[in-house]
Formats: sequence, C-alpha cells, structure tokens
Amino acid sequence: QVHLVESGGGLVQPGGSLRLSCYASGFTSDYYAIGWFRQAPGKEREGVACISAHDGRAFYAGSVKGRFTISRDNAKNTVYLQMNSLKPEDTAVYYCALDVNAPKYIRAVVAGTPMAIGSWGQGTQVTVSS
Repeated sequence: QVHLVESGGGLVQPGGSLRLSCYASGFTSDYYAIGWFRQAPGKEREGVACISAHDGRAFYAGSVKGRFTISRDNAKNTVYLQMNSLKPEDTAVYYCALDVNAPKYIRAVVAGTPMAIGSWGQGTQVTVSS
C-alpha cells in the first residue's frame, strides 16, 4: 500500500521561498508519476507539478512554471517541491500525490484536466502573507 508523508509547509512572506518534501513508500513499479496538487479555500484541487518516474521528466502548471522546481532523491524515496518567488495566490494546502497512470497525471498538471488520483498524502499548509 502506497504511503505518502509531506513536510515543509509554513508561513512565508511574498517573494519568499519554501521547500516541501514527500516521503513515499509501499510501491515497487517503475511506471508512475508523483508530484503535488494544491487546494485553496473555496477552489478546486489543482495539479502543480509532477515527475514521471521512468524517465525523470518534470512537468508544471503554467501558474508556477519558472518559480517552482520539482525534484527527487531516489535513494531517500523522497520528492521535493522548491517554491520560490511565492505569491499570496500560492496559499493552499499542498498534497503529495502518486498515480500509476503517468500520462493522465501529466495532463492533470499541465492542462488542468480532472482526474482521480490513486494515492494522497495528508497535506501541508502553505500560507503566503505579509
């Protein structure tokens, strides 16, 4: 059973940076995508960034491209989301998510198409405010 544990959220001023971490365990397949979704109050959950596991390619939503960077450390089974130049509109609960349907996951992040994700973390709050 897949188990995802996030950490690293918090309060930061506009223009600041945060790094989220997601420790993943409980799966053996090489074909999946892992990354981050977020949900702001009163809004739909949206894809932010993901990595395709078998080739390491990263994908981003347009709203965060150039500011956020997703990376992974396979030895530590951990995925990171480095968030720079944070804006108040980045305020949300950020969820680590994993799914074996990598193409659909990528479309959810890049094009915003809805999808049901197989595994979620518990979420971590990111608040950008002065």
